[in-house]
Amino acid sequence: MRADRQKNMPGTVDLDRTKGLQAYVESEDYRRALGLPAAREEEYRLLAQGEYNRNYLFTHPVTGKRLVLRLNFGSQMHLEHQIEYEYEALRLLEGSGRTPRPLYVDGSRDVLPYGVMVMEYLPGHALDYEAELFRAADCLADIHSVPVPSGHHLIRPENPVRAILEECEEMVRTYMDSPLGEPAKKKKIRELLDLVWREADSLSPAEYLCCINTELNSTNFLMNSGDESGDEGGDGTDYLIDWEKPLFGEPAQDLGHFLAPTTTFWKTNVILDEGEMQAFTERYKEAVKGRFRTDGLWERVSVYMTVTCLRGITWCAMAWVEYQQPERELVNESTWRKLEAYLDDSFLEMIRRFIER
Repeated sequence: MRADRQKNMPGTVDLDRTKGLQAYVESEDYRRALGLPAAREEEYRLLAQGEYNRNYLFTHPVTGKRLVLRLNFGSQMHLEHQIEYEYEALRLLEGSGRTPRPLYVDGSRDVLPYGVMVMEYLPGHALDYEAELFRAADCLADIHSVPVPSGHHLIRPENPVRAILEECEEMVRTYMDSPLGEPAKKKKIRELLDLVWREADSLSPAEYLCCINTELNSTNFLMNSGDESGDEGGDGTDYLIDWEKPLFGEPAQDLGHFLAPTTTFWKTNVILDEGEMQAFTERYKEAVKGRFRTDGLWERVSVYMTVTCLRGITWCAMAWVEYQQPERELVNESTWRKLEAYLDDSFLEMIRRFIER
């Protein structure tokens, strides 16, 4: 490409963050699949990035609709076809009216070494736990009520609590085996894990299973006031995005993750008290409106909150080591600050008290 054409192409600066992406979005197959003009007119602007994905926002020049191009750099679930797994989950959940509609997927990695998905852009702002907590219950109830057909692609752990703890052990090994890890913190994390293993076989099999998100931090919710002006716009519908790790599991697992202090503190400084946690669970049961049974929900949520705390701590320990590797592709500054906070002695002690409550 000549230098003068490169200079005049729309949206080249953000595309240059990812080697080969500009050529990809100008490729014939990509443009034909999305009904885009043969010559690129749309601009791609970096929207957000996490630890495993990078998202770009663009407006379709024909339909005028805003869309999100999502690049996947790795899989927390160790899946060979991570982006297709997420795409199929979004297709399954379209009927909820609470998730983005997927439009395109390419997991071949023939042109780019990353998985690619395009989905609709949804408006909204991150969940405010103080002002909007119960609205999240309504959103989750609608998503969990979507029937999952037989022959679905979702992974179903035989024993979800034990599966989470085994995942914890796998993640924490990175910290335990690293010379960067502090011996005193290694000892504290080991003690916490040993405490929580007592919950491994504490739950009977769930009576109702659905598609659960498993990663319910505040920024994965998009809340809308119903004001049709400004960037939010829309009809007041609240949404849940980022379906990187869905499972076929019970609603209590999602609720336990949502309410756990390691989740609420991740993007905010909020830690809910037990009264707020129970009130949320009751509101969720009301929002279900009899679409499935919720007997004994709080007791099951309590178990999942406990194991979720250790999932958060061990993930942070692993990521703390990974973030210091020079070859890492994605680095998020706010994440780094939280990794330090979660491994602080005072936070670890708070988690111990929560587990022993």
